[in-house]
Amino acid sequence: MLESRRIVLGVSGGIAAYKAADLASKLAGAGAELRVVMTAAATRFVSALTFETLSGKAVALDTFDRSISAYPHIALADWGEVLVIAPATANILGKAAVGIADDVLSTTFLSFAGPVLFAPAMNTRMWENPVVRHNRELLASRGCRFVGPAEGKLACGETGVGRMSEVPEILDAVSQALTAGRSSQ
Repeated sequence: MLESRRIVLGVSGGIAAYKAADLASKLAGAGAELRVVMTAAATRFVSALTFETLSGKAVALDTFDRSISAYPHIALADWGEVLVIAPATANILGKAAVGIADDVLSTTFLSFAGPVLFAPAMNTRMWENPVVRHNRELLASRGCRFVGPAEGKLACGETGVGRMSEVPEILDAVSQALTAGRSSQ
């Protein structure tokens, strides 16, 4: 199902970014063509070199970096069949919900016309915050899809809902998103 499919993987800044490296590896191993977009905060958890190695392509790190394209967010949006944001932090969910475009990931999201899949990862209190709940409901009402989060032990040591879904579950959701498409953003 993923063979030769064009997937844009957005990595935002949360500890679960290490799982995004595994996701990138599994997507590439399944034959998907992969381009990665990272926020500055994401590079504090996993290096761009990791994703460059796994994808075989330069990683988009900056809206003004012309090494990918004169307009990397537009080029990635035009190229990709699905945008997967994993981990999806409260920050990127908030930006996406209200249209803030201040980095290469948020501008790519706003430029992307295909299916978008969020794999949230954050502390339970953040996930349950009414603002985050409103943002995810707003995004879902616009056709965005969500996988997770799961319940379990969190990076802070607490247990609750907020863990990023495991890679096999995200892969299934990517396949479903590619099959179903997205009604609107």
